[in-house]
Amino acid sequence: MSYFPDHRYFAYLTSPAIVSMTNKENVVIIQPMGAIEQHGAHLPLIVDAAISIEVLARALDKLDSAIPAYALPPLYYGKSNEHSTFAGTITMSTQTMLAVLTDIAESVYRAGFRKLALMNSHGGQPQILEIVARDLHEKYSDLMIFPLFTWRVPNVAKDLLTEKELELGIHAGDAETSLMLALLPKQVDMDKAVTEYPYGLPEQSMLSMEGTNPFAWVTRDLTRSGVLGDARVATKEKGEKILASLVDGWTELIEDIYKFEQPKAYGNHFL
Repeated sequence: MSYFPDHRYFAYLTSPAIVSMTNKENVVIIQPMGAIEQHGAHLPLIVDAAISIEVLARALDKLDSAIPAYALPPLYYGKSNEHSTFAGTITMSTQTMLAVLTDIAESVYRAGFRKLALMNSHGGQPQILEIVARDLHEKYSDLMIFPLFTWRVPNVAKDLLTEKELELGIHAGDAETSLMLALLPKQVDMDKAVTEYPYGLPEQSMLSMEGTNPFAWVTRDLTRSGVLGDARVATKEKGEKILASLVDGWTELIEDIYKFEQPKAYGNHFL
């Protein structure tokens, strides 16, 4: 697995270098985050964090050298209480995660930066990022903050996975297992890979596990193994293709963030 290029790693900067940095309002600061949580018997706990780190490391290495962008140290832990009944899961509460992200963002803001991307690879916490982003931008109108999900850039997963897997294989299935075979093959035990899809989903109903009209669930409601998807069909080749497409997507997305200007129809005036 890779790590961030030295010249793109925020923690390797010095305090005077940050003070003297030019064009800080357009420097892109990126907070990679994931989770430490169960991913069945065949994958390590680090899956989500590993995906964030690897995709971002490769994207920063590929990024145009004229674009100033830095990775913050990874936030390995997340809100993973949906997996709390499975051993090994370490979770922050919603309140703790809100506080941590707020403190990080305000520290970045005090240093003079105005563009912060929250890069999340864990499906259990996008809503928290969205709440933090909206509240911080309301408090600091010149702070541009982006609550992002790693998988939402264009990628080839839809061309490599079955329709059922794309809909229901949301945890430790084909996509994540294939990526781990590409990233951390020594930590993957394919002899323990299983196929398990969610139990008891409503049929012919507007309600679904995820989507427009979701119901609340925790992992023990849907799976005995902790896997949601078909891990047995995963391959390193698929993982490498998915990874390359995610890296390309994130390289482009970071460029878009660098160019982004906050819309200001009315500024700070009351309507």
